[in-house]
Amino acid sequence: MNAQDNPAKVSAHDVAAQLQPLLPELIALALNGKQAHWHVYGKQFSPLHERLDAVVSEARTYADEIAERLVALGVSVDGRPQAVAQSSPDFPEGFLPDDKVIALIIEHLDSVIERAREALEPLESTDLVSQDIVLEMLRVLEKRRWMFAAYRDSERSH
Repeated sequence: MNAQDNPAKVSAHDVAAQLQPLLPELIALALNGKQAHWHVYGKQFSPLHERLDAVVSEARTYADEIAERLVALGVSVDGRPQAVAQSSPDFPEGFLPDDKVIALIIEHLDSVIERAREALEPLESTDLVSQDIVLEMLRVLEKRRWMFAAYRDSERSH
C-alpha cells in the first residue's frame, strides 16, 4: 500500500496530523493501565483492578481503530516502543496505593482526552469518518474518567 491508495480522497496528511499523536498516547495508556492493574493495593483494590482492565481494553481498541483508519487512508503509523516512550507520561514502578493509581489514571485520561478534543475541529473540515472515531473514543474515555473521579471523590468523603 502506498500513500496514493486513498479511497476516501481526503487529505491523509491532515488526518494523520490529528490522529497519529493519539496512537502512542493510547498505547501508553494501555500499558500504564496494565502496570497499575498488576500493582494496585488498598481498600479499593477489587473494583479498581477490574476497572483498570476496562481502561486497557478501551485504549487498545481505540489505538487499533485509529491505526487502521490511518492505514486505510494510505498513511504509515508509528506505534513502535520508541514512539510510545516519547509520548508516555512517567509512571512509577512497583506497588501503588489505590488513591495514587486513581490520580495517575485520571491524569493520563485527561491528557488523551485533551489531545482528542483538540483534533475534533480540524477533523470536522478534513474527514468526518475520522472525527467520528475520535468522538466515540471521547464518549467512552470521558465516561471512564468520570468513574475514576467518582472513586477518588468517594475516598475524600470518608
